[in-house]
Amino acid sequence: MANAVEMSTMRKLVAQLNQYRHEYYNLNAPSVADDVYDYMYDELLALEEHTGVCMANSPTQTVGYPVVSALPKVAHDIPLLSLDKTKDIEDLIAFQAGRTVDLSLKLDGLTTELIYENGQLIRLSTRGDGYIGENITHNAKAISGIPERIPYEDRLVVVGESFIHNSDFESLKSITDSAGNPYKNSRNLAAGSIRAFDAAICAQRHVSFLPFSVLEGFEEYTDWANRKHARLLKLTEFGFGVIHAVQLQNGDKAQYEQLIAQMREAAEKSDLPIDGLVLTYDEVDYSRTCGRTGHHFKDGLAFKFEDELYESVLRDIEWTPSRTGEIAPVAVLDSVVIDGCTVSRASLHNLSFIESLELMPGCRVLVSKRNMIIPHIEENLERGHFDLDAVTPKHCPRCGAETRFHITDGGKKALFCDNPDCAVRKLRRFVHFVSKKAMDIEGLSEATLERLIARGWLHSFTDVYRLDHYMQEIICMDGFGRKSWDNLWGAIQRSRNTTFERYLIAMDIPMIGNHASKVLAKQFGSSPSDFEEAVENDFDFSQLPDFGETLHQNIHQWFAQEENRILWEELQEMVTIQTVTTETHSMESNPFVGCTMVVTGKVEPYTRSGINAKIESLGAVAGSSVTKKTDYLICGENAGSKLDKARALGIRVLSPGEFFQMIGE
Repeated sequence: MANAVEMSTMRKLVAQLNQYRHEYYNLNAPSVADDVYDYMYDELLALEEHTGVCMANSPTQTVGYPVVSALPKVAHDIPLLSLDKTKDIEDLIAFQAGRTVDLSLKLDGLTTELIYENGQLIRLSTRGDGYIGENITHNAKAISGIPERIPYEDRLVVVGESFIHNSDFESLKSITDSAGNPYKNSRNLAAGSIRAFDAAICAQRHVSFLPFSVLEGFEEYTDWANRKHARLLKLTEFGFGVIHAVQLQNGDKAQYEQLIAQMREAAEKSDLPIDGLVLTYDEVDYSRTCGRTGHHFKDGLAFKFEDELYESVLRDIEWTPSRTGEIAPVAVLDSVVIDGCTVSRASLHNLSFIESLELMPGCRVLVSKRNMIIPHIEENLERGHFDLDAVTPKHCPRCGAETRFHITDGGKKALFCDNPDCAVRKLRRFVHFVSKKAMDIEGLSEATLERLIARGWLHSFTDVYRLDHYMQEIICMDGFGRKSWDNLWGAIQRSRNTTFERYLIAMDIPMIGNHASKVLAKQFGSSPSDFEEAVENDFDFSQLPDFGETLHQNIHQWFAQEENRILWEELQEMVTIQTVTTETHSMESNPFVGCTMVVTGKVEPYTRSGINAKIESLGAVAGSSVTKKTDYLICGENAGSKLDKARALGIRVLSPGEFFQMIGE
């Protein structure tokens, strides 16, 4: 068995000898005499024979690099799933919950699986989608830190990260991908390198490997096999490196803050590319009881650093009318690469947001990707020159009608186009009407709708069901044909059988979405006539769960317009509205019947629509916002402002576990 000194010596010899080989074969500029190389080579060979460890990229094993024609798919016996993410230290503390945890660097590379049998590396593969990866065994010798042979006879499965050191990436920036574009970050370069068909290409890119988990093996070491940290330390005896990690038993906020700062500094000193930290339970048996979702295991939590800021220039503000008439502003930016993605546009939300940052074309701004997803302008570096009149158009950019300022229900200033015949507004309304949550007509894309409207075939929603009058013309349109028409008309016909909820959403009554439509369906038994009668009798909709005065007025104002009432009645003659009955959850020991419940954060394994459906099956109402009428708040991971509001109102807060226990799941 190798000791730490021997392993360190071997790693240094492998790295140095490979550098000499590169100088000799690739640069034609050897820096040492042949006898010096031979002496070091013999020393390495002797150590390999003594320890039983042989690195895959050892010069004693390498005679050229293999080439493959394709990357075969391989199935992972144990899924290589991701981890849930947070940027809040409080989440780390809550996750720990008094247990021993390991806090380690989260390398910014590509997750890779190694399988050994009888001491020999038999397979190297990418993570892929977590279930199916690609076989990259031919590149094993080209990646530093992967032993080809180890002194362990049983099956051993190791998972880690393949990456490129920061300094190496700087020296390799001139390398381009298959499209001729330079790699934007070290992760992308590492991914492209380990998936290269020619191992020589991978070898030139200085890819390294560090393990972060042992999935199989070491069960015979009963005194420490149940400890993740001990498993990883054991790997160092086999020639593996180790990711910087620390153990905590009862960490508080101050400890975590200090450790995070220290570990970021350690990564910088070690020249390692990281994009966060990872917190995992050290006890292997307990980890296995935590379960998983289809996306991630629940025995760990990835801590992502705060969103990084990047400087750009706001070149222009584009204005586009929505179906409601509000004209949405979008920032056009000088392109900036954030997290490997090129960002050149970002929503500016409304006039209040533009005013608050004093945004003018030409100003320098700081841009982030909030939660690593949404581009967002965080700050204006050149305030003091704001002119509201200069940035807001006096006329709609699409129809030319005069614009107006409007204060929204949320108290924000917005720009509006009131022209009901505005082409963009009309198009957006039709897009909404045929959308999946409304009438669900597949085949009527935005581009197709725009062409049909331009030809004068669509004025009202009812015209969708008269498109057969123009069948021959549509068949002759570019990109269409008989088959396309048959598919489209079939989708239109299928949409004639719909639900009250879909019908309501399709009408585009302001603020009537998935939640409000379900509440109304429950109240009026999915009966359009009962609903319409309630409107005529001045029903007080504000008494319904999550329905305020604004929504009450929206319904009555919509029906007060003659063209809307005509549409409501005419469309019903063309469709059949089905009454949908839902099988309710057993009411035995169910305290939620008749209650209003709101969800915030992630409630695994449910999606938001899934957990709301579960709530409704209990005979409760799934609310969308916390109000005085709310009875319970189910608070999952990454909760938002709803939690603070619930606490302020004295509303009972349930964890997902408490909720499931109360309903017997």
